[in-house]
Amino acid sequence: MAEAIKVYNVNTWYGEKQVLQDVVLDIPKNSVYAFIGPSGCGKTTMLKSINRMNDFVPKFKLTGNILHGEKDIYAEKKPQNLRKEIGMVFQQPNPLPISIMRNMVMPIAEHYKAPYAQFRDAAIEKLKACALYDELKDKLNQSALFLSGGQQQRLCIARTLMLEPSVILFDEPCSALDPISTGKIEELILKLKEERTIIIVTHNMEQARRISDHTAFFYEGVIIEAGPTVKIFANPETELLDNYIRGKF
Repeated sequence: MAEAIKVYNVNTWYGEKQVLQDVVLDIPKNSVYAFIGPSGCGKTTMLKSINRMNDFVPKFKLTGNILHGEKDIYAEKKPQNLRKEIGMVFQQPNPLPISIMRNMVMPIAEHYKAPYAQFRDAAIEKLKACALYDELKDKLNQSALFLSGGQQQRLCIARTLMLEPSVILFDEPCSALDPISTGKIEELILKLKEERTIIIVTHNMEQARRISDHTAFFYEGVIIEAGPTVKIFANPETELLDNYIRGKF
């Protein structure tokens, strides 16, 4: 199976503090790949390194290589171009304090310097893809801030889709949501992987079991085990992973 993302011997630092050590990963296309592990173990640092969100962090340093297809991510001179291809959805929904429709069209309209109306049909298509249009079709000119938490998160996913990324990074997208909203996001992720590659950080072991095809277990900046999710959860090779899955730490 072809890889969407390949990580070779990646090490990272925040100032003098090393966070990731010799990380190697092959992330297949059209799959859901979960990063699990305790807080502070490097999962989110790895996630944000894939689309260079860590460029915004003072004194961040990375060595090694991350490839998107055949492209070296850190050779890209304009990271904003990279982030069109590799989108990101954050832990807390972050809709803009403007209407639902303007939330959808603003990023792409400003990127292409084109009138908002030109992208209205595309916005409706993405809202439908995220099972939001029927819920919001009479509210598209209302502020996105009045939506529920689950609706806001699906709106953020729909907005991310406007730039047609081939990879989407999710940083604990359901941690602030109720079980019903979580179920809708999970259904959406499984649908998205038909055409895209999904990488998700999650502390929810059952969520990782339900939706991921592959899992990497991070501990103190090192990948302890990585492989098919079924194998990782059914037959962990290390006592450390077995204890983590069982909730012993």
